[in-house]
Amino acid sequence: MAQQERPVGSGEAARLLGVHRTTLLRWWQDGKVKPLYTTPGGQARWLMSDLRRQLGGHWVRQNHDGP
Repeated sequence: MAQQERPVGSGEAARLLGVHRTTLLRWWQDGKVKPLYTTPGGQARWLMSDLRRQLGGHWVRQNHDGP
């Protein structure tokens, strides 16, 4: 059975993208990206696969663990 992706907060999403949290929030404010949903308290929740799709492959942290 496939593991289902879980929504993440803005801080974690920004870290996974390799950008500062305020950068991600600015992209949201500018309409460049849209979260999966917003909590009643106004916090964004993101699916990383959807966020990467919205960014079109830009600003995605590369994995440098290999040779």
